[in-house]
Amino acid sequence: MLLIRGEAGGTALTGTLYEPGEDPPSFSGAPDDGAPYVWVCDSFYEVASGGQVQRIGDREVNVAFESPSPRGFGTREQAIEAAKDHVRTQFQRIGLDSEDVTITLKEM
Repeated sequence: MLLIRGEAGGTALTGTLYEPGEDPPSFSGAPDDGAPYVWVCDSFYEVASGGQVQRIGDREVNVAFESPSPRGFGTREQAIEAAKDHVRTQFQRIGLDSEDVTITLKEM
């Protein structure tokens, strides 16, 4: 299991990459069992009102969360690159520059 974490604007987002031999969570929308690598992470976006208030840098942002977005991949490299892209995209959706996102990987 590999945790892939992005940090920017004083907040963070962490998703999980399940590797061969590990059991990813099973729920509606989860990828087929045949995928050797499965990435699971929240998705969120900025809303005008409602949602959860999150402090991002020097401003408050209302954030709404979507269901986790599980995705299956054939190789570890593909999965890691897609995970990094996913994390950067979430920060872009709340007004941060993807270049400002620091990505770390942690083996579990």
